[in-house]
Amino acid sequence: MPPLTLTVPPKVTPRAFARLAEINADAKDPKALRVAVEGGGCSGFQYKITLDTPAGDDMVLEGQDQKVVVDSVSLPFLADAVIDFSEELIGARFTIDNPNAASSCGCGTSFSM
Repeated sequence: MPPLTLTVPPKVTPRAFARLAEINADAKDPKALRVAVEGGGCSGFQYKITLDTPAGDDMVLEGQDQKVVVDSVSLPFLADAVIDFSEELIGARFTIDNPNAASSCGCGTSFSM
């Protein structure tokens, strides 16, 4: 498989920034939403979404006074992806619509390239 290159950075929807703002509303030390890709999961790769402090090599996406960060290793896997927040009957969560994923599993956190 040829190396991945970043052609278009990921995007964050206003709804995702708004939810992050709600999470950070009463925080004394607001955190960024970190979106990372790790090996594993039922399809080969999995998303890891946490609250964290930006690091030196992160791409920082900003909106509504909030930050979403992606580390340099994960960035090529998330080229042109859309980070969103979804509220459904089964629960609420941050989601990733990744056009680079060849397939994904039913849980929505695991994918293959």
